[in-house]
Amino acid sequence: MKTNTPLPDVTFQTRVRDDSIDGPNPFRWQDMTTKDYFAGKRVVLFSLPGAFTPTCSTYQLPGFEKNAATFAENGIDEIYCLSVNDSFVMNQWAKAQGIENVKVIPDGSGEFTRKMGMLVRKDNLGFGLRSWRYAAIVNDGVIEAWFEEPGLMDNCPDDPYRVSSPETILAYLTQAVAAE
Repeated sequence: MKTNTPLPDVTFQTRVRDDSIDGPNPFRWQDMTTKDYFAGKRVVLFSLPGAFTPTCSTYQLPGFEKNAATFAENGIDEIYCLSVNDSFVMNQWAKAQGIENVKVIPDGSGEFTRKMGMLVRKDNLGFGLRSWRYAAIVNDGVIEAWFEEPGLMDNCPDDPYRVSSPETILAYLTQAVAAE
């Protein structure tokens, strides 16, 4: 993707808590569109290969969560974590990680990821189709800045993680704010 490119228009199937539902599973389906998530906001979107995976669970998601206040101080309204996982998995992963500030977006069918040009095969790990690791600053649905890990390819033997880290995005934002 390139800067100044609008995000693809996609509908995400999410599960949201609904206290009007009785029983052990008080959740209902709710469609959310790209516009619902991104319109009128400046956000950090980061995407990763999978929920509950080592780098994603140890460094990337917790790093964005821990730095949420600093992102807000630098003009970010929301932080979104997207993965080619279904809503059940994404919700349970956020719960297991104790996430309160980062919102997870399930791209279960990989439609958004494919339209972003970031859908890769990870059959070498038994994952199937997943997202390449990247991050973006998105302003009102348009990519303002793009951070893609090097080596985009199917069945990559490595899992690069540096360019899309919260530290890299914060350094960019800090420099941008200082330049203003």
